[in-house]
Amino acid sequence: MTANILLLSASREGDTPYLEHAVKLIQPLCGQTRQWIFIPYAGVGMSYDDYLEKVRTGLTDLPITIKGIHEFSDPIQAIKDADGIFVGGGNTFQLLNELYRYDLIHLIKEQVAEGKPYVGWSAGSNIAGQSIRTTNDMPIVEPPSFTAIGLVPFQLNPHYSNYQAPGHNGETRAQRLFEFTQVDPITPIIAIQEGSALRLTANKLTLIGDKVGYLFQGEQQEVELPAGSDLSQYMNL
Repeated sequence: MTANILLLSASREGDTPYLEHAVKLIQPLCGQTRQWIFIPYAGVGMSYDDYLEKVRTGLTDLPITIKGIHEFSDPIQAIKDADGIFVGGGNTFQLLNELYRYDLIHLIKEQVAEGKPYVGWSAGSNIAGQSIRTTNDMPIVEPPSFTAIGLVPFQLNPHYSNYQAPGHNGETRAQRLFEFTQVDPITPIIAIQEGSALRLTANKLTLIGDKVGYLFQGEQQEVELPAGSDLSQYMNL
């Protein structure tokens, strides 16, 4: 496997401008690539053109050209012709539904396995896991399946925070992820905080950024993963 993947927790860290913190993380994936394709299908409440322009502005310092998949009459060929793939955040259910509609799931997996760089954030990271069963999003549409692209053999939970507002009596994020591990005790969940990311090069998986991640699996709940951890063991499940 020659994977070259970056899975960002979020498009922002704190109050920083859109994708500003991600530029230095994306730079190593650019290499000799020039033409990247952006998949805006998770965007709800904004046009794909507006979403594309937002991404172009955020990544203007990178030496690449970014086109939107919606600008092409044949999305399959657009992915094949691109040097790299960006998948943005928004609603994970909408994103996965559109990927199924255009028959892109297996194609993206094949292209990435052959070495094409993949960068996702938020929903774009969620779909890189085995399924979207640990997304934070509301199921505003019903995809044909919850099965995702499977670029990594575990579940992801971006935007991780276990904060509970005073007076709020709903479940915390950790409690929700615990529910998953009770019905599926085998599959790990790696939860990443905003500002951090998972970087996969070949079969080496690293937690990058200066924040800890968290592991949920079986009876292991919210186990801290130190920043910089080598998580390659989770690629061999």
